[in-house]
This record gives sequence, C-alpha cells and structure tokens, in this order.
Amino acid sequence: MAGPLKDKHVVLGVTGSIACYKALDLASKLMQAGALVDVIMSYGATQFVTPLAFRSLTHRAVVTDSFDPDSEYSVEHVALAQQADVIVIAPATVHCIAKLALGLADDPLTTTIVAATCPLVVAPAMDGNMYDHPATRANLATLKERGVVIAGPGIGRLASGLSGVGRLLETPELLGHISYAMGKDGDLAGRTVVVSAGGTMEPIDPVRVITNHSSGKMGYALAEAARDRGANVVLVTAPTNLADPALINVVQVRTAEQMGAAIQEHAEKADALVMAAAVADYRPTEAADQKIKKSDDDLNITLSKTTDILKTAKGNFVRVGFAAESQNLVANAKAKVDSKKLDLIVANDITAEGSGFGSDTNQATLIDRDLVVEELPLLSKYDVSNRILDRVKDLFRD
Repeated sequence: MAGPLKDKHVVLGVTGSIACYKALDLASKLMQAGALVDVIMSYGATQFVTPLAFRSLTHRAVVTDSFDPDSEYSVEHVALAQQADVIVIAPATVHCIAKLALGLADDPLTTTIVAATCPLVVAPAMDGNMYDHPATRANLATLKERGVVIAGPGIGRLASGLSGVGRLLETPELLGHISYAMGKDGDLAGRTVVVSAGGTMEPIDPVRVITNHSSGKMGYALAEAARDRGANVVLVTAPTNLADPALINVVQVRTAEQMGAAIQEHAEKADALVMAAAVADYRPTEAADQKIKKSDDDLNITLSKTTDILKTAKGNFVRVGFAAESQNLVANAKAKVDSKKLDLIVANDITAEGSGFGSDTNQATLIDRDLVVEELPLLSKYDVSNRILDRVKDLFRD
C-alpha cells in the first residue's frame, strides 16, 4: 500500500537543539512510511543524540563530517543533494536558519542544501524570545520567499521552562509538511477541493445525540491526498478522534445543518466537492433544552428529514458523493448518481471485510455520471483517495 513517502529519498538534517530526540521519532516514522532516509548531523546535534541512534533506525551511515574518508559521500559532497526527493531540517536552530538565509555552505548539511534543487522543509526549534528576534523573523521570511516550507514552530513549554513560540512540531505534523512540500506543485495545484468527513450529531437533548459509526478516516485521507497533490483543501468535519491534518483548512461542525452551511460557504469558490461525511438523514424535530430524565415509560422522538447537502449545494464544481450500503450496492449507488446529479459516486459495502466503519482500508466501487462501474481492489484509504482524485482530475479537463 503506497503513501506519499513510499520509495522517496529523504535527507534529514539534524542540528544542535534539545529537540533532537524528536528527530529520532521522525526518522523512524519516515522509514515506516517507506522512505529511504539519510541523516546529516551537525556537530551540535551529536552532543545531544549519537549518530549510532539514527543509524540503528535508518540502517544507513550518518554523515557528520565533510572530510570523513570512510563516508561514501565524502568525495562527492553533492551526492545526497542530487539524490534527495526532499530535504528536511528538524530541528533547525536559529544558527542554522541564519546560515541558510545567507547561503553559507560550511558543513555537510548546508553544503548539501546549497547544492540541492529538491524541496526544502525547515522545522525551527528554539528557546524563549528567540523566534521573535528581528533577525530570526527576517531570516525565516527570506527562506519563505525562496519557496522553503517552514514547519512551525509550535507554542508551548520550552526546555528552559519558559512557555512561548519555539517548540519543534510533533511528528505527525512534520510528516504532513513534508508530504505537502513534495506535492505542492502537483497535478491539483491551483485547485480548491472541499471535503466533508465524520458523522454528524443531531441533538436529542443537551446530553444525547443521534449519530452513526463514521470514523472520519476516509474524508481525512481524501483531504490529505488532495493536499499532497497541491490542492488548496477545506475539510469540513463532524466530531472525530482524528488530529487536524497539517496545512489544511479544518472547519469543525456538529450537525447536518451546520455542515450544510459551512460547505455552501466554501463550495462557492471550489473546483470540487467530495462528500465523504456520513450526514444524518433525520434529526429530532425538537431538541429538549434540558436533559430528558429516565422514566418507566417509553420515549418517542419525532424525527424530521434533514436537507440533502450535496443535492442542494450551489456552485460550478465537480460533485462526488459516497454511498455506504449493506445491500444492492451498485443499484443503490446508481440511483444516487441520478437523483443528486453527481459526476462520480464512491460506493462501498460496509459489511465487506476491510471496508467497514473505522477500518484503514476500503474496497470501493466507482460509478461515473454515465453509470460506468469500476471496482477497485482492497486498498488503503489514502490509495482509494488518490484513485478518486485521478477521476476528479479527469473531470476538470471535461
């Protein structure tokens, strides 16, 4: 199962910050994602974490010295620059950022960067007040102007005990920035894609809701895949247990009515709307203001139909719907293509193994506006997302 980092060559630069320990986790997660990882460490970084730790994770020699006669890169110092698909500096100290802004090349890392043409991701890490120094802000602005992706820094408790801006982003956020950097000029660059996700919650009273089993994983995978192909992504999501994806405009909603309003607001300027959310078909006609107390009597709730968001959304965009079915999969999905005037529908049998709610995989069936059926094999939801986006890209051309 592929992902944006599979078979990519990542050069990970590590500079002298206490946050070096997080770079070990990043190297590990890059390897787990299928990337080939070469690590270059500054002298300062070796004072916090040993090269052996990175070598143990990546199974490759770590570069620490431009003149190491035993290094395969010591003779041709631009070898890594030529091979890399992306260079990531995490953590990047104030000193390192300043050298990059000036274009200095006085160590293995900066020499590699100056010789490279691939995307560069810089993840700053620094102590209190250092980020706000005019020189640091100016240097980061210079790097942004050159197209460097600046990942962070985050806000929180720093090593000195101070709180403020300067924390190295956590690994999932860094992975998102890396994927974005590699795909920001991809085949969906310049397009705006609105994706919905999660299961809406319709209140019965202040405590209870009507909802469903949607985990939101399909919608989040779609949003990330579109981001990784260069799209500007708006993710309108009902409550989930998933972290907000990096570099995606996340709009949090709860009810079908709120989701409809948010989608209409953003869809007006969208090129595609992909409705992966499980939106409630019905809601309580009247929600109680106070908690309904338990009694010996049965409780009857009157339900009213909710508005069909995809059917009523206005705008000139590609419309992609989803059909989660337990029977008559293709027939029910085809009916929705016609009734909702869809360009594409993604149908999946929720009773099939590996395709149920909460799974990381999906065996989807794609049906276009001409009712042509394409059955996909069991794939990761990220891979399914890219197959869907391939079809959306073709619809843009139409």
